[in-house]
Order: sequence, then structure tokens, then C-alpha cells
Amino acid sequence: MLTNPVVLSVVIMSVLCLLKLNVIIALLVAAIAGGLIAGMPIKEVMDILIGGMGGNSETALSYILLGALAAAIHHTGLASILSRKIAGMMQGKQKTLLILIALISCFSQNLIPVHIAFIPILIPPLLGIMSKLKLDRRGAACALTFGLKAPYLALPVGFGLIFHGIVAKEMTANGIAMANTDVWKGMWLPGFGMLVGVLVAIFITYRKPREYKIEENPAEEVVEEKNIELNTSHFVALAGALAALVIQLTVGSLPLGALVGLGIMVSFKAIEWKHIDSLMDSGIGMMGFIAFVMLVASGYASVIRETGGVEGLVNAAASLMGGSKLIAASIMILLGLIITMGIGTSFGTIPIIAVIYVPLALKMGFSPLATAVLIGTAAALGDAGSPASDSTLGPTAGLNADGQHDHIWDTCVPTFLHFNIPLMIFGIIGAMIF
Repeated sequence: MLTNPVVLSVVIMSVLCLLKLNVIIALLVAAIAGGLIAGMPIKEVMDILIGGMGGNSETALSYILLGALAAAIHHTGLASILSRKIAGMMQGKQKTLLILIALISCFSQNLIPVHIAFIPILIPPLLGIMSKLKLDRRGAACALTFGLKAPYLALPVGFGLIFHGIVAKEMTANGIAMANTDVWKGMWLPGFGMLVGVLVAIFITYRKPREYKIEENPAEEVVEEKNIELNTSHFVALAGALAALVIQLTVGSLPLGALVGLGIMVSFKAIEWKHIDSLMDSGIGMMGFIAFVMLVASGYASVIRETGGVEGLVNAAASLMGGSKLIAASIMILLGLIITMGIGTSFGTIPIIAVIYVPLALKMGFSPLATAVLIGTAAALGDAGSPASDSTLGPTAGLNADGQHDHIWDTCVPTFLHFNIPLMIFGIIGAMIF
């Protein structure tokens, strides 16, 4: 198992990231290493890597355009007004602010399913008050990642309905009939584990003050406290954001929604024509890195699948189970962690692991609900803590707007510790009791 190309590739990627090598380069090196270890020719590895990048092309375009939309909304001053309103209510209330951030993040998955699109709009204007409160941004990263993950794990609405639907569909396709309306009956337990993790992060681990350099934001200085009033530009910005949401929900296209939102703001003069180039530059600067990471991560996932290492990894693990459900559940969830840490997406991992997990679960005598918990938990593990996951890249994009938040040590490591550990514990418990 230790010579498996998937294991070695993920280890290489993780070590390089912890050594603060750029995530994109770490993914590229890990992909090439995994392919070469599997005996693939270097040209074939590169062809698969580049060809596979198209798998996240829509996501990448979405993030670029959403970044431009966020920059446009910020340009109107609307984000500054919102941040000042929140700041006014949160004076001296660090923990309350973190809980509010977690709740808003939760709403982005179910109530208003915009995923990470709200982060570049809401978080950068709040960095000033966070610094003045000496709020440890590692706690904020945990609050954001909790809201981006826990709702779709536990609740069958919004992104949760999609996630549960994929679990049920892949289980049924591989031999265990499962209704998507039943998946939540088991997945609430891993979701509860994440709740425990975020509470520990907010109230215990990151409760102490942490010093940050306080820099005044010129964009925010324009909006004086006594003049916080909505004007026509603000209402147009709201209309653009609402239009982007409606397009996303009705048409199912994030890029089109962001483009329509920008079009509304330009058409009604909230944004001047001459500022479009600078807004696009800001959007690329804000979200472009995430977009490129997602592209490379898709190519990396393609290489990992082509190595054949996933099947070999599971076959090796099956020989260690020894007929014990507890050992089997532990190994299956650990496998999910290894596989998903590299791929960086819970939704995209489900089809990969369901092919192998369902036969193993049948052989070990797990119930359909327990199998759903194993698959759902194993798939979710890589989203928290993975350098290539939008659930970590999104929070970093917002919290590092002033250059004082490290992606690996301030987002990935804290979220890995506070969420993957309870996810594994509660996932194993769920597999045993359901």
C-alpha cells in the first residue's frame, strides 16, 4: 500500500504544500510523480493532465466572473456599507462575529445557494474590524469552511440535495438501492461532528487574540458613518447580484448569472464603462488563483484515476479488514481521506469511490444507510483541509485580501484538524449504528 501511486502522489502534494510551495506547482509535481510511479510515460501523463483540466472549466470561468462581480459591488460602496453595519453591531464581540460568518456561510449552501461567491464580497471589507478585534483568522477560516460543507452534508436542500442525490444515484447504480430523500437520515451525524469541530475552533483553539497589521482601506473611508445611506448605485448593485442568483437557480449557469449581473450594473451606470477593464483585473486578482487551481486539480484527478492506483489501494485495504465492521469502516473512511485530499472535491469523488465501496459494504454486511454514511463521509473528507478544494481556497481568498493569511497553515491545517478528525470519528460511529 505504501508504494501505491495514489498514496505517494498525495503524500508528495501534501508535503510540498506544507513546505509552502505554490499549490499549483505542488499539484503538477504530484501528478507527474504519481503517473511516473504508476509506470506511465511522461508524455501520456502530461496529455492526461492537460486534457483533464477541462473538467473544471465552467467552475474556473464562474470564479473569474464572480470575482469581477464582487469587485463591481465593492466599487459601488455597497460592501463597505454592509461591513460597517456588521462592524457596528460586533464591537468587542469576536465570537459573535465568527458565529455570524458561519451562519452566512451556511446560507450560501442552502437558503441562497451561491457557494463561495459571497466571500470576496463580504469578507475583505471586514478584515479591518477583525484586525482591530485581534480576531484569529484561523477561527474565521474554520467558520467559513464549516458553513461551506456541513449544510450539504446534513441537509437535503440546496447543494445538499445535489450531494445526497449523487450518493443515492451512485449507490443504486452499483448495487444498493437508495433514495436521495433517505441519505440525510445518516449524514446528519457527520454534520454534527463538524458542528463540534467549529465550536471547538471558535471557543477553545482560536479564542486568544492574534495581532495583525491594521491597514485603513481607502475604499471604506469614502463611506463615513454618518452618511451610510443607500443610493441608486447601491440598488443597482443589489439588482445585479439578485439577477445573478436568479439566473444561477433557473438556468443553472454561474458564468451566465455573473455576466448578466455585471451587464445590469454597467447598463444602469452603477459601473462606468471605462472601469470594466480594472474590474476584470480585480476579479482575476481576487479569484483567478482559485480558478487555475481548480483547473489543475481537475487534471490531477484525471491522472490519479488513470494510474489504476485507486483500485489497487482498495484491494490492499480489503485484505486488512479481517471481517471486522469497525476495521472496515475505519479503513474505508481513511481511504476516502487519501483519495479526496488529492482530488479536492467531495462531489466529484463520489462516483470514484462508490464503485469500490458498495461491493465492499455488501461483503461486510453494512446496511444501505451505513453505506451512504461511509460514502458521504469519505467523499467529504478531502474538502476540508485539501489545498485544492474550493472550501479552503474560497476562505483564503477572502481572509488573505490584505496579505496576512496563509493558505496552508492558516486555512488548510486548521480546517483539516477541526473537521476531518470529527468527520472520521462520527462517520465511523454512523457506519456502526445505522
